[in-house]
Amino acid sequence: MNNNDKIKEMVKQKYNEIALQNSDINASSCCGSGSCSTEVYNIMNEEYENLDGYIPEADLKLGCGLPTEFAKIKKGDTVVDLGSGAGNDCFVARHETGESGMVIGVDFTETMVEKARSNAEKLKFSNVEFRLGDIENIPVADNTADVVVSNCVMNLVPDKPKAFSEVFRILKAGGHFSISDIVLTGDLPEKIKNTAEMYVGCVASAIQKSDYLQIIKEAGFKNITLQKEKPIIVPNDILKIYLTDEEITVYNSNPDIIFSVTIYAEK
Repeated sequence: MNNNDKIKEMVKQKYNEIALQNSDINASSCCGSGSCSTEVYNIMNEEYENLDGYIPEADLKLGCGLPTEFAKIKKGDTVVDLGSGAGNDCFVARHETGESGMVIGVDFTETMVEKARSNAEKLKFSNVEFRLGDIENIPVADNTADVVVSNCVMNLVPDKPKAFSEVFRILKAGGHFSISDIVLTGDLPEKIKNTAEMYVGCVASAIQKSDYLQIIKEAGFKNITLQKEKPIIVPNDILKIYLTDEEITVYNSNPDIIFSVTIYAEK
């Protein structure tokens, strides 16, 4: 098993665990990664309550943005959500597409897909579908989607250029994406970068913002736009799990390093 396969297996195991938990437990973790904080808050999660189509039961508190809010979804659109979890963004997207549209959620964790399908069945949504698959090889035909969304998932994919080339492939000509993710504008301490829990917690796996935008450009996208950006402040009770008091002081003396961004681009 190569390193990328090991990373995928680690992420899959952790998200299988999360799928079996309730959202209150996930909300007390760092991007849902578990054991990141003793406090009941999530340092990255955005509030969905004001978005039409929001289904609380499908919100596992795993996101770092609100991509569906910025995705410019129109009635009748076909929308693909990458890393769809329990269906949260899919159900918001479904409200925007209306019954004439189609929403396809893709996740590589079987338990998540089962949970999402169960939620859709309870809601009697006939135009929301969930597929088991890898974002590096998306199980969607070429030129299918009008819009692609994703929420704090692309940073977990080992081969990001391949993932964005797949997004380009499944989008129709003139289609676009709105993706929320975690990026860096400085260097993380090695102790954080080398920690599995912080990897699946969306921090240690993040890459430099400039590199992230370059990958999108090289995939062929145009009109790349930063729709939203905010710094992520990691509380000291989380940092203490990984760093000494002296290392925390050094880390906190730096300008903001970790950012949540929502990026738009067109094919």
